Amino acid sequence: MGEIRRKLKKSFSFAVEGILYTLKTQPNMRIHFGVGFITIAFGFVFQIESYEWLSLVIMIGFVFILEIINTAIETLVDLYTEEYHHLAKVAKDTAAGAVMVAAIMSVCVGLIIFLPKIINWFF
Repeated sequence: MGEIRRKLKKSFSFAVEGILYTLKTQPNMRIHFGVGFITIAFGFVFQIESYEWLSLVIMIGFVFILEIINTAIETLVDLYTEEYHHLAKVAKDTAAGAVMVAAIMSVCVGLIIFLPKIINWFF
């Protein structure tokens, strides 16, 4: 049992290192993290329903996951070649595009949840 725990702890440690690397090196990840934090704060302020929390958590997690995958793809491409290659550009651009689509989707979900509440708050 001790061996399994040690391997599991090591595995979690590597995963945390990857997340922290992404936070330290990727400005967009820090932006996503900040916006996610603000969104969660808004959720508490507006006392959103459980299904709305579920939507927010899924979207925030989705953006984080894709940003981490994007960082992994960019790093692998850079490791493979330092020279310009069209396919390297395609790999990097499509990974970045996936993050952008998820970010746009998350903004739409946020607007669907919060816009009516903000409007009701002012009127």
